[in-house]
Amino acid sequence: MEKVLLLHSSCEGQTIKILNHIEQDLGEQYQCDYADIHAKPKIDFSGYDRILIGASVRYGHLNKKLYQFIEQNAASLDQEKVAFFCVNLTARKEGKDTPATSAYMKKFLLKSPWHPKMMAVFAGALRYPRYNFFDRTMIKLIMKLTGGETDTTQEVEYTNWQKVSEFSRQFRVL
Repeated sequence: MEKVLLLHSSCEGQTIKILNHIEQDLGEQYQCDYADIHAKPKIDFSGYDRILIGASVRYGHLNKKLYQFIEQNAASLDQEKVAFFCVNLTARKEGKDTPATSAYMKKFLLKSPWHPKMMAVFAGALRYPRYNFFDRTMIKLIMKLTGGETDTTQEVEYTNWQKVSEFSRQFRVL
């Protein structure tokens, strides 16, 4: 049985939901452990066969704790079986949903000392009723400017689960 470490930098939980889906896709031959990058975990990477990092974008940026974690663990992350995915609402649009076309992935690769061998970009979820007043107002403005959902009573999940499952299959054979 292979051991997989699923690391996350999540704002609203969609990144963790995607990791849960990937764990289900991997199946019983993989034992998965989760760790929150924001908790600044000390991890013995040698106990894992594969590592996957998922991170969400908030207000146009990945969390600075993600970059700190990568800097502290760059040597361990520079293995063969390590992958990364980014979650953002811009990826709901075709043509902005791949590592080559995502502005956030491009920015990540410029800022990060680590360049993963396997990467993906997934659309996130819009959870207006769960946001505080400030976040709801700001996200509504951003969505209005980008042609997205502006009804603040709605929750919309843009994640393409087939795309996530395809990524899971690729991660299995990485």
